[in-house]
Amino acid sequence: MIVFFKERLAFLSVPKTGTTAYEKALAPRADMLISEPPMLKHAPVYRYNRFIRPMFLNVCDAELELMAVMREPISWLGSWYRYRQRPFMEGKPNNTFGITFDEFVLAYMKGNKPGFADVGSQSKFMETQPNGTGITHHFRYEDQQRLRSFLEERLEMSLSLGRENVSPKMAIELSPTVEKRFRRKFAAEFELYESIP
Repeated sequence: MIVFFKERLAFLSVPKTGTTAYEKALAPRADMLISEPPMLKHAPVYRYNRFIRPMFLNVCDAELELMAVMREPISWLGSWYRYRQRPFMEGKPNNTFGITFDEFVLAYMKGNKPGFADVGSQSKFMETQPNGTGITHHFRYEDQQRLRSFLEERLEMSLSLGRENVSPKMAIELSPTVEKRFRRKFAAEFELYESIP
C-alpha cells in the first residue's frame, strides 16, 4: 500500500497486478509505504477501512481516495499459477508443479480450496464496504498507460518503472469447458473488470 497524504490518495496493492514495480518507483515520493508484512502490504478495502482509514480520519480529519489495479481474471489466475512454479517453490506445499492450469482453475473454483489455489479474489479485495468506503479509481493491469498517466498527473512527477516480482514465462492454456465454468461461477470478477474504462 502506498499513501500520498497531500494528494489524499492511497494505492492499494492487489496481488499479481504489478504493484511492486510501482511501490519501488514511488517509494521516494510516498508519505507512507507498507511493503511488509504481506497482510498489510496487500490490505484489501475492508482491512484499509477497519485499520488505516480511521487513523487518517480521526487524527488528520482526512478522507483518502482509493485506487487499485485489476487484472483480467484468467490472466490473474495464470500469473498466480506461474508464480507458484518459481524454482524455490519446489517442495513447498503451495507450489503448482505437476498441476495443469485446468486443474489449478478447477481447484480455485472449489468451496474449500487447496492451499496451492487459495489466492483470494480481486472483486472481494475491492468490495465496497457498508459505510461507502470503496475504490474511487479502478485501473486495468492491461492498460498501463492510463494508470501511469493518472499517477504522473496526480503526483506531478514522471515515472520510471522497472520489472519486479515477475512470474516465470510459460505457455498456459485453459480448456474451453473449464473457462466456461469459471466465467459462469465468477461472473462478478468479469463484470467488475469489464466496468473499468
